[in-house]
Amino acid sequence: MNYIIKQLPVGERPREKAINRGLDNLSDAELLAIMLKTGSKSKNVLEVAYELLNKYGNLDNIAKASLGQLQEVKGVGKVKALELLCAFELGKRRGTKERLRIYSGKDIYNLFYSKLAFAVQEELHVVFLDNRKNIIGKKMLFKGTANQSSVHPRDILREALKEGALGIILVHNHPSGDVEPSKNDKELTKEIYLQGKKLGIQVIDHIIVGYNNYYSFYDNNWWDEYERESKK
Repeated sequence: MNYIIKQLPVGERPREKAINRGLDNLSDAELLAIMLKTGSKSKNVLEVAYELLNKYGNLDNIAKASLGQLQEVKGVGKVKALELLCAFELGKRRGTKERLRIYSGKDIYNLFYSKLAFAVQEELHVVFLDNRKNIIGKKMLFKGTANQSSVHPRDILREALKEGALGIILVHNHPSGDVEPSKNDKELTKEIYLQGKKLGIQVIDHIIVGYNNYYSFYDNNWWDEYERESKK
């Protein structure tokens, strides 16, 4: 990557992208770049962020590195390294104290209602869960009209594996307000459910959010039908 930040289109610069699209649409490198603020004489801040990720592999390993180890990356001084570790420590403390546990489809509906009920386009979100149905992460994976040609089960399950999730909940909205699942909704859900089972990832539910209403695949016994499919 030889470009400098100012050569990027304004909408693709990490800070502007965060403001205009939301933090959940930034890559790990872009989030790191915002925390680092500046690069070095020879590298822009995104390049420094990518070098950190290349050296340590992922955010978890960066968070486990020592102050001195982080400074081995050119462009990361003592102050930047300390700020990074403080940010990771805050995230860790928040996660241990405020982890949300899911008990029903209504919990997911309440969690996403304000974000999805009035959205003018369909959005597909995935909620990642541990073995006790605690939320360990969530991510928007698609915006538009969801179907099997545009949303691939392998992409969703790959994200679940990255998160170390043992369960996932699919969440999307119907801008029309009608929460009844479409044919595409049913086919996509079945494919993700069956492929997830092979990987040891349980699809807990698929919630369709509408205005003042929602639909739960689990509550409507779709899982029973998918189980019968898996035994054929």
